[in-house]
Amino acid sequence: MADTGISVLDPRGYPPVVTGRTPAPRLGTLDGKTIYLVDSRFDDSIELLKQIEIWFREYMPSVKTKIVQLASTYAKDDPALWEEIRANGHGAILGVGHCSTCAPAVCTHAITLETKYGVPTVAVHTDKFEKVVKSVARMGGLPQLPLVFVPQPVMGKTPAELREYVLGADPVRGEPVMREIVEALTQGLAQTSSADLVVAKAPTERLLPADTEENLHELFLRNNWTDKLPIVLPTEERVAQMLKGTSRAPDEVVGKMQPTANRGAWSYTVEKVAVNAVMAGARPEYFPVILALAASGVSARGSTSSSGSAMVVVNGPVRHEIGMNMGIGALGPYNHANATIGRAYGLLSQNLQGGSVPGETFMGSLGNNYTYNSITFAENEERSPWEPLHVQKGFDADASTVSIFFGCRSTTFSLGLREQHWREHVRDMLLGTDAVTAPVLLLDPITARQFVERGGFTKKADLISWIHETAMMPASRYWDLQLIQNYVYPRATFGEEPMASELKKGPDELVHIFRLPEINAVVVGGETNGYWQIMGARYQATISIDEWR
Repeated sequence: MADTGISVLDPRGYPPVVTGRTPAPRLGTLDGKTIYLVDSRFDDSIELLKQIEIWFREYMPSVKTKIVQLASTYAKDDPALWEEIRANGHGAILGVGHCSTCAPAVCTHAITLETKYGVPTVAVHTDKFEKVVKSVARMGGLPQLPLVFVPQPVMGKTPAELREYVLGADPVRGEPVMREIVEALTQGLAQTSSADLVVAKAPTERLLPADTEENLHELFLRNNWTDKLPIVLPTEERVAQMLKGTSRAPDEVVGKMQPTANRGAWSYTVEKVAVNAVMAGARPEYFPVILALAASGVSARGSTSSSGSAMVVVNGPVRHEIGMNMGIGALGPYNHANATIGRAYGLLSQNLQGGSVPGETFMGSLGNNYTYNSITFAENEERSPWEPLHVQKGFDADASTVSIFFGCRSTTFSLGLREQHWREHVRDMLLGTDAVTAPVLLLDPITARQFVERGGFTKKADLISWIHETAMMPASRYWDLQLIQNYVYPRATFGEEPMASELKKGPDELVHIFRLPEINAVVVGGETNGYWQIMGARYQATISIDEWR
């Protein structure tokens, strides 16, 4: 009998079902109309809108334009502004979408104006995000949403250069930018077909067609189902073994995940998570940890153009049960549990959320080597002078948990605490941490004890409070940071505390760089020396592992 090959399970999650929506009626003409230009408040977007306003003044003077800004960051809905536009305007131009998160947000705001408020709208983006925003428009049920593109970048360009963008051609379609904008607001849009609303083809069978081992490995590579390193093929037998690591039913839905907001959350079952755990080379005893990570809904393959990575900290008895490393080399290779749990988290993130493909569902400009295993390690609780991370987050000491951080784009590093100037040295390290995440102190037990001995920080909360007060910067310098301008300044201008109070300070007054609740400390390492580092990473969640046993 001929060999029919190997059968393996499909590693992909299930895409959401999209419902079509109706766009607003078009205007026919812009003569005598009021058009709102809505600034997304990201990296000089308003400067491009000013050039569009100038164009209308020069070429269509009968059109009244009004530049407005969102009430907060681009990520937040602004119903009050949408109501104003509906009441006082006839159409809207939103822009500019020129990052992996603001582009989807601009697209979503445009869909909201079109379908909920009945305002004809066009969304302006840079060409690098063409695939991203087209997928968001389809996900929002309005694939025919007018999208106009200009070159990347917008940030830092002179008025003359941005004027050339406006007077020039759309780099995606080759048509004049302003002609596209005018026609988008005045001419009828195509009808939506059911085929237009398909986000992705959902897996219809558990098993992929049987084939040779070599061909299956090539299939997984070609379809971007791997991190481009070799995988373990997820045969039925191997997946069944992995499922023995939990009491949960294989068809139970674990959660939903998406690479960034507005891209559409895909769902997945226990079995789908098991498939990806097998691919990573994990063992069944690790599976409850991997399920807890999947249940968080936090993607380890976030699409941010800043190239963020996840960091995973495991606490509680499970550390010893599965042999995780919390000592020498804990953040590096050499431990099977650390390595494969972190890799499984990455693989399940990309496959169960609908992909992680550069230029499509991953937009990290530089990339980040930490994404291979999401810096996965266990806290060295036994050698810590303080309560462990999960207790700090409200769990019992005997609970097993996994905590997720995201960022890991900035790291500062040192050896111990000097007797005289250690406070200044720590301050210097904090100034090297990116201001929009937060510092996570990763302390070898030797250094942790030095913070107690030299700083008197017998409680972790005291250390964190001192870090908060030490991380200060002159106000003028702080508010000039580009990331602060993008993500903090909008919130401050509309009264959100404590940012609003910090914004009122004089240019030479010191302001806090980080918010107190966002600072964390974790003890890890094997005491070969008092090395330690500060990782810029924002806390996301702590999830019970015990619930997934």
